[in-house]
Amino acid sequence: MTFTVTLHPAERAFDVARDETILSAAIRAGVGLPYGCRDGACGSCKSKLKDGRVIHGAHQPKALSEAEEAAGLILTCCATPQTDCVVEARMVVGAGEYPISKMPGRVLSMARPSDDVAIVRVQLPATQPFRYRAGQYVEFILRDGARRSYSMANAPHNLGTPASIELHLRHMPGGKFTDHVFTAMKEKDILRMEGPFGSFFLREESDKPIVLLASGTGFAPIKALIEQLHHLGSIRPVRLYWGARRPADLYLNDWLTEAKALLPQLEYVPVVSDATAEDAWTGRTGFVHQAVMADFPDLSGHQVYACGAPIVIESAQRDFVARCGLPDDEFYADSFTSEADKHGA
Repeated sequence: MTFTVTLHPAERAFDVARDETILSAAIRAGVGLPYGCRDGACGSCKSKLKDGRVIHGAHQPKALSEAEEAAGLILTCCATPQTDCVVEARMVVGAGEYPISKMPGRVLSMARPSDDVAIVRVQLPATQPFRYRAGQYVEFILRDGARRSYSMANAPHNLGTPASIELHLRHMPGGKFTDHVFTAMKEKDILRMEGPFGSFFLREESDKPIVLLASGTGFAPIKALIEQLHHLGSIRPVRLYWGARRPADLYLNDWLTEAKALLPQLEYVPVVSDATAEDAWTGRTGFVHQAVMADFPDLSGHQVYACGAPIVIESAQRDFVARCGLPDDEFYADSFTSEADKHGA
């Protein structure tokens, strides 16, 4: 049994198999819908059900509250149709552009720029082309079927030889995957992965000034966007705000110095929240999204690309729209939801 989902205002329709979520079917059909975690935790896929009936799988109340669900809002990542449905959702041009594929990857190199961050390069199979947009992510498939998501930190033109993707992994003590990465994984290990996923990528058709906002390893997809802007020869003004607890957590400061030489219009503002006397930090302090607001009380003519912890993304979107006049549809985000976030821990 299948049901048909029709998207308004795009007037695109696709079939959804029994027990399949709307988002999974859209991805399979190459239809670009907005989404992030695919686990009911981030709320990026929130849409309006105009007609029909769905059943929601497990999701976080912060992603979709009971009041929102009563008002007809749904999360396409965990909503399974029970009838034909009409859904009001913003189409994302290019989100379904490249096919989703499963592939093996070989660990090519591992580096530790800070105590709890690993930069891992994973070699792509030579016989299986992998295409993606700067800002998208892959999912690693673990032996028990569990999945872990990580953004590519290099733009697709910058795969190198042999072709490989760069990933930034923060150690989550007790984490099923990162414990393995930091204690047992070694070069030449084989990993299983699937992708590309995500609707977070540069909207190249715009000429608006850009604010990039990153917290922690949320810098990974932001790095890919910077590489992409350089590759395009973009002249759009760009200001990056990178938030971290301590200065040492700004683990690619040297890379940003080089990037500024390549992209002259790039301004970089590091923001540290928990500096101590021994850090001798003289730069900006506090919450990173508040630093943006101090510098840009009017964001009405900008685009914002934000990546990092859910609390940072939620605060930034709320305050930038409500207090700085940022158009809601010019806030693009990738919320780095951990397994604890997904399960409400």
